Amino acid sequence: MRVLVAKVGLDGHDRGAKIIATSLRDAGMEVIYTGLRQTPEMVVNTALQEDVDAIGVSILSGAHMTVFPKIAKLMKEKGLNDVLLTGGGIIPEADMKTLNELGVGQLFPPGTTTMEIVNYITEWVNLNRQF
Repeated sequence: MRVLVAKVGLDGHDRGAKIIATSLRDAGMEVIYTGLRQTPEMVVNTALQEDVDAIGVSILSGAHMTVFPKIAKLMKEKGLNDVLLTGGGIIPEADMKTLNELGVGQLFPPGTTTMEIVNYITEWVNLNRQF
């Protein structure tokens, strides 16, 4: 499985993203980490170029209601209909529900175990990606 881990916008806190990237790699996934200050367009273009199964966005800046819908829209425009968009960070539960209704996958708050994230991505990809 190939997973893109992304940090979008001016959010400069990437410790969590790096921990998740390492955990996914340790679980046998191939991980592409974008680094800081990416735009939604950069994330989706990288996902396309790298032929990923999932995109995980780490966001602590409060811009989740802008970032996730923009990435989801771009994914649809580029035909990435069978790629998981998931993520985590400081996202209120009500906003998580709204984002899920827009097609964003499960979102993970602080305190989620890395194994929960690994299991979710693995199960989603196995059920939804057609090779």
